[in-house]
Amino acid sequence: MRLGDLHASLADPLLDAMTFLNEVTTRYPGALSFAPGRPYEGFFEPEDVHRHLDAYLAHLAERGLDRDAARTTLFQYGPTKGIIADLVARTLANDEGLDVAPEALVLTVGAQEGMLLALRALCATRDDVLLVSSPCYVGVTGAARLLDLTTVPVPEGPDGGPDPQAVRAAARAVRAQGRRPRALYVVPDFANPSGTSMPVGARSRLLDTAAEEGLLVIEDNPYGFFARDPGERPTLKALDRRRQVVYLGSFAKTCFPGARLGYVVADQEVAGPGGRRTLLADELAKLKSMTTVNTPALSQAVIGGMLLRGDCRLRAANAGATAYYAANMEALLEELERHFPAAERRLLGLSWNRPEGGFFAVLTVPFTADEAAMERCAGEHGVLWTPMAPFYPGGGGEQRLRLSVSSLSGPQIRDGVERLAAFVRAECAAATVAEPEPEPAGAGARGA
Repeated sequence: MRLGDLHASLADPLLDAMTFLNEVTTRYPGALSFAPGRPYEGFFEPEDVHRHLDAYLAHLAERGLDRDAARTTLFQYGPTKGIIADLVARTLANDEGLDVAPEALVLTVGAQEGMLLALRALCATRDDVLLVSSPCYVGVTGAARLLDLTTVPVPEGPDGGPDPQAVRAAARAVRAQGRRPRALYVVPDFANPSGTSMPVGARSRLLDTAAEEGLLVIEDNPYGFFARDPGERPTLKALDRRRQVVYLGSFAKTCFPGARLGYVVADQEVAGPGGRRTLLADELAKLKSMTTVNTPALSQAVIGGMLLRGDCRLRAANAGATAYYAANMEALLEELERHFPAAERRLLGLSWNRPEGGFFAVLTVPFTADEAAMERCAGEHGVLWTPMAPFYPGGGGEQRLRLSVSSLSGPQIRDGVERLAAFVRAECAAATVAEPEPEPAGAGARGA
């Protein structure tokens, strides 16, 4: 069998890059890793799983389900749209001020499945184009690649998030080519990989621009709960007055990733033949029934129990985690400042952004920060990070690297930045040595 006989996405360097990043961590088990964007494991205890499950079973009993009905709920195939939509809806109302009917929700196998379902449903033909913020989470560009969908990058604005004027220009350019700009994918809060957040004013302008250009907005919000200023950053969905936002949520960061549980809020009305009316969520469920069939009931029950034990208020339940990640981000920024004072970083050509929450920050360096550089860093200095270039669908980011603070402790961050600083200085020195000596004045004329 030849690779050329398989789907073209399997030859895409993007998939190879992500496979490499997953494998390189196991090759350097002793390295401190700023690479993974996963929660800190100190928040998890195995015995808690039983407590969460017991809480959900008690909830079923309170609803009047006997032992046989509870057995069926947990062990059998369940409704395609899920069994805890009511609890998720209550949580969204408490935490985000979102008034969502449970019927507008689809529980998914992680937010990644929600992305795939939304893209498959919304993009009807090969002429439909997905606009994506650039840099962009590779999960959505990868999903688009699997579906043979065209993506067009929209650069982040100076304050974070896709610039509304750039969105308008991109949509019109696509339309001028005879294609349809169908949707815009955006992570407004502490985006992966850049760590940036959209200013509140820009959020309303973005929605207005999308409406003017006939774009739906796919909002992905895995990190918004980890803001140090809760309530001051309304989601795009909370600002949505036109039902133009399809909202992707995940319990991977707020509960635990091993449950692989996400959800889609798809409250758009779909008009069918004969005057039939459904919700987009119902249409997504049709697609899901032909892929994962349904989302594992045990995962939903455990997460449902977590929600119940927290009174369906994840912000309050995650207050300790939010403080932990905020302290880690502060530690990272302080250590970068300590190791690279202003005068030195100007001399070396270094800079970094200062996210106000979330997991990620980005360091800009004067050398190519690719996979080979990361391997040198891991092998010679014992620290890992993530190259940014794969996150730029239109090219770019070759001299930027992502640093994640979520899975490390404060002392590990301090040690890791010290090792990283040694690597950066070594790379800068090597680049300086490699620069060719300038030719003496007039040498070119003599050679001619």
